[in-house]
Amino acid sequence: MTSGFFTGDIVRGLAVRVLFFLSLALLPIGLIAIAQTREIALQNQTNAELGLLAITEQAATAERRILQEAFGAAEALASIVRLHRDKPQECSDFFRAYRESTEIYGVVGFIPKNGFMTCSSSANIYDFNEDPIFKENIKAPARSAASLRVGQDKDRQITIVTFPVFEHDEFEGFIAISIPQSTFDAIEEPPLRFTPLTFFTFNKKTEVLTSDTSTRISLAEMPQGADLMVGGGNKNHIFRARNQQGIERVYAVHPVVRDVVYAVSVWPADAAFLTPGIATRLSSFLPILMWAASLIVAFWALNRLALRHIRKLGRQMRRFALNRKLPRVALGQGVPTELREMEAAFVQMGESILHDEAQLEDSLREKNILLKEVHHRVKNNLQLISSIMNMQIRQASSEDASRVLRRLQERILGLATVHKNLYQTDNLGRVYARDLLSEVVNQLVGVGLAPGSNVKVTQDYADISLDADDAAPLTLLLSEAMTNAIKHVVQEGASGSEISVSLAQVGPDRAELVISNTVGNTPDQEGTGLGSSLITAFARQLNGRVNITQTEARYTMTISFPVPQVAKQVYDY
Repeated sequence: MTSGFFTGDIVRGLAVRVLFFLSLALLPIGLIAIAQTREIALQNQTNAELGLLAITEQAATAERRILQEAFGAAEALASIVRLHRDKPQECSDFFRAYRESTEIYGVVGFIPKNGFMTCSSSANIYDFNEDPIFKENIKAPARSAASLRVGQDKDRQITIVTFPVFEHDEFEGFIAISIPQSTFDAIEEPPLRFTPLTFFTFNKKTEVLTSDTSTRISLAEMPQGADLMVGGGNKNHIFRARNQQGIERVYAVHPVVRDVVYAVSVWPADAAFLTPGIATRLSSFLPILMWAASLIVAFWALNRLALRHIRKLGRQMRRFALNRKLPRVALGQGVPTELREMEAAFVQMGESILHDEAQLEDSLREKNILLKEVHHRVKNNLQLISSIMNMQIRQASSEDASRVLRRLQERILGLATVHKNLYQTDNLGRVYARDLLSEVVNQLVGVGLAPGSNVKVTQDYADISLDADDAAPLTLLLSEAMTNAIKHVVQEGASGSEISVSLAQVGPDRAELVISNTVGNTPDQEGTGLGSSLITAFARQLNGRVNITQTEARYTMTISFPVPQVAKQVYDY
């Protein structure tokens, strides 16, 4: 049904132009659909990110509860410790009683700014002056959280929460509360909808505090060259980065304790709930599918209703142009009225053209017959004149008169040869130089060279066709040149005597005629100069040039003239 739909000049075709304007008409709808699809995709992405943050927040339930309670307790203890800090034993008993009442902390105590902790739930005295966490906090007192590994093999991890103690705006020390990992593990959390690769909490210095896998795995999943706090602060945020192994990950960060502790869940970049679903992907292609479907329907309708009938009508016209055959079968009843009217107009036009061409052919045939008859009669009349002159030559009273009449007879026979070739050829406007020139040369050689003259005559003609207006002057020029060559060539008893005639194509629209003959030591015969004048005149009629070269042994005449394939202008020199 759509065969040949894309043939021809596609860019200029009706189908392409219709589809182009249809695409322009559908462009606003397509842009709206693309905008809506993009909005849906962004909404799905936002929903996926909100889901990740919700999972991260759910996974941080235990950490948030324990850490917030720890900071609240530290803040409350900071107000009470002022009453007991000067009495180490009383202070230690107070902290011991508090620790035993909660059972979720490891050590609870007060670290004064001198670094010696004598007031704690433990009976020991601790020196924190060389502790890096204490040194860091003493520079900028603020609540903080840090991680510490203890035990003989450093196999136990605890989280230390510190809260600054001020009295009359003067910094006095810290309340320190240690939280073992077992405290976090003891809290049962609801199962997560999706499980991340790892989940851990960290402080502002991105030190891992707690982890649901291991600290080693958490450190390996840290973003490479990116800060977990970038663009987030105390707000939930999600970003993509590569982990320490260079694998792309998705990080969801949730603040657990404002400005202190944060939770992060790490996910694979190709997680199913992070990638668009089938429906989302299909909706992305919906505008393209709509556009393609509209164009296909337009293609089908345009081809079925118009293009295939237009092509059929075009094939009928081309067939008529090639072999003048009109269609025998009409396009059909299902064709639109406009196309059937076009076909009817084409058939009428074809019939009119065939009728006019038949009349023209008859007229042309009659014209060709008349022209051939004219050339034939002119040739006969010229031959009749030649015969009369031949009778006159036999009755001439002197040799000079006989010679003059014979030269005139040769010129008349040359013209007769031109007319003979014109009526014998199918193309009355052009003649073949090979047949015309060879006949003239053979005729002159037969008359001008006596038997046994021992003169070799060679002829070489290119396959060139001449305009009828050029045939006559070229024939007469060759006749004069051959007469001159026969007159001056040594004929009697000389070996190596030669006359050569050649016609060559020397350019796309240019030819060259060369007549050459050997000469002897005999004195030149005096002439009237009429032949040279005629050669010059005929060369001008041909718009050509004559070039003569002469040596002791050879005389050569070269005539270069144009041979255009169309009618040429004749210049009057």
